[in-house]
Amino acid sequence: MLRGALIEYASGLIGPIPNVVIFQFNPESLSRSLQIPPRPSGATQRETTQAGEKTFERITFKAHFSAANLLNDDKVLARMFGVGPQLCALEKMVLPSSKLAGLVGAAIDAIGDALGIGGGDDAPAQPIPREKYPRILFIWGLTRVLPVTIDSMTIAELEYDAMLNPLRAEVDLALSVIAVDQCSDDALAKGALDYTTIAKEAQAIANLANTAEQVVDLIPL
Repeated sequence: MLRGALIEYASGLIGPIPNVVIFQFNPESLSRSLQIPPRPSGATQRETTQAGEKTFERITFKAHFSAANLLNDDKVLARMFGVGPQLCALEKMVLPSSKLAGLVGAAIDAIGDALGIGGGDDAPAQPIPREKYPRILFIWGLTRVLPVTIDSMTIAELEYDAMLNPLRAEVDLALSVIAVDQCSDDALAKGALDYTTIAKEAQAIANLANTAEQVVDLIPL
């Protein structure tokens, strides 16, 4: 089964490790709200159409996390922190921290030195750059890969272990799809939006076949 995910990436994606949160359980429902811009009339209609006015889409859903299956599989992180790592990764998508970047960079250098592929003690740890306003992709199936911003995040911790690590959590998320300007330097966001738009248009065209079949069924023989 495919799983939804949120991916925070840097401007180039290649090099820095992206912050990825894969939904442990796909949300049972997802709400999409489309705010339709006012329709122009008269002399302004052509100018507005040429400007490429876009609709605004907002997505809300509840993500569930549980350490039960992870504990049964004897996962070390689950035994140490419960679902804390997933929750912290989500928080970093709205509260980026340069401290985290430096720590991860130092850890990567340490692993490289241990494997004999690092630059030794003289090579300083290179911090992983994080955007002031994180760039995020929301992936939901094969036909929806959307650049988004996280508008709100509400975390409910529902159960704890003896060390007060959260074992279950529900996270309410509200996302806004970004209407990427053609002048933007974010090639990944533009590519994702173009891909999803083409997928939607292809499905809309495919619906014509359904319509044709229904019309044929209504015609008496």
